[in-house]
Amino acid sequence: MIRNRILFRGADVVLPGDGLRSALGSVATRNVLVGNGVILNVDASEHEACDRVVDTQGRTLLPGIIDDQVHFREPGLTHKEDLHHASMACASGGVTCYLEMPNTIPNAISRQAVGDKEAIAKAKSHVDFGFYIGATPDNVDELAAASNLPGIKIFIGSSTGDLLVDQQDALERIFAETKLPICAHCEDETTVRSNRQRIGPDVMLRDHSRIRDASAAMIATQRAIDLANRHQHRFHVLHVSTAAELKPIAEAIRAADHTSMITAEVCPHHLWFHVEDYDRLGSRIQMNPSIKTAADNAGLWKGLHDDTIQVIATDHAPHTLDEKSQPYPQSPSGLPAVENSLALLLDRVVAGDVTLPQVAHWMADAPARVWGITGKGRIAEGYDADLVLVDLKQTRTIRDSEQVTKSRWSPWHGTSLTGWPIETYLRGDLIWSAERGLGASGMTHVDRPAGRKPSFDHSRGGFWLTADGIGCADG
Repeated sequence: MIRNRILFRGADVVLPGDGLRSALGSVATRNVLVGNGVILNVDASEHEACDRVVDTQGRTLLPGIIDDQVHFREPGLTHKEDLHHASMACASGGVTCYLEMPNTIPNAISRQAVGDKEAIAKAKSHVDFGFYIGATPDNVDELAAASNLPGIKIFIGSSTGDLLVDQQDALERIFAETKLPICAHCEDETTVRSNRQRIGPDVMLRDHSRIRDASAAMIATQRAIDLANRHQHRFHVLHVSTAAELKPIAEAIRAADHTSMITAEVCPHHLWFHVEDYDRLGSRIQMNPSIKTAADNAGLWKGLHDDTIQVIATDHAPHTLDEKSQPYPQSPSGLPAVENSLALLLDRVVAGDVTLPQVAHWMADAPARVWGITGKGRIAEGYDADLVLVDLKQTRTIRDSEQVTKSRWSPWHGTSLTGWPIETYLRGDLIWSAERGLGASGMTHVDRPAGRKPSFDHSRGGFWLTADGIGCADG
């Protein structure tokens, strides 16, 4: 029996195309029928029998956004962020699934620790979730035994304590002896420390981009790609920050003739901000990897357009404004972005710089395929009814005071954007609307946490072998 049949009538539906190229999807006026939490028909009759009709009024229907790199701070750092507030921010920004990093307290470096985080999310998260397991120099056996997780996270530099892995023998073992896909923060620790010593004790905020310079990113990225290619292990380059990194990524993709082990992503802050913005934004844009140059911004946009970069993710990593306001280098690196990332891209759609199919590819379909998230990432029959209704005519201004994230600020404060989510659906349930906020069905996070862990099926081969989509859980 099909329950909760909803007809989205007359929407401009963003449909997938050739999954290896971001520009080849399409937009068509369709009636989309969902039921039992999945998409039943992407071209239904407007008179289809249903329990409820959503009159889209010609607005645009996108697949729910998947943010594959977030730091939601729970457990251990919940004064900055927690899963309740962060997942509310996701819902308000059209994000229906997130993948969270292991550098919480305690670090998620064992299957038990990851399971503990999953239990918290099951009780508190408004959207779907997955958690990476973190690599250390000494936990390769634990990494090898892990399953049904998105992947392994390595900090090749830019970390402290157990989560820093820059010894070559430890990296060789991780790539050789584990099966889950690997992603990494790529900044060469030796280069970072050498730059810091060379600059001397008197440093200013702008020196952050000199300490964590393009060479630090390039060296670590090349090192990781070499490991992935030699061990034939799937590897995802997180938050590419320099145009120079695109060359080894593109070479690896071309050499493998679209059976590559390598995929890559970029974050909005590395697309929008550059070193000249330190003067007006200060530590709000202090990030690891650091903000680079305007030329790097342009190069990264080009990398998206020529399909060298497959994914856009946020690296949402909030701190309190009091913490960020400390003098450099005491100010921590990290910024919130999850509730504004889709709107930033939609504004570019309205401006004519990118297309709706590209946005759906970079932010939904590609991350689902990279991490094997079955039934996610596209508007297609059998897929989860994770949907975002957006209004490409609505203009709003980002304000610190209106942010849903617990940190209550945004580096884009004062920026006006045209194109915003107005309703977010998770498996067919309306979980957020611009008019009524979270819990549009009248439920609260205490009554009915909406989120759950999806299935991560890495046997399907990842991004390059799933051009027609990752497929559904039943195959």
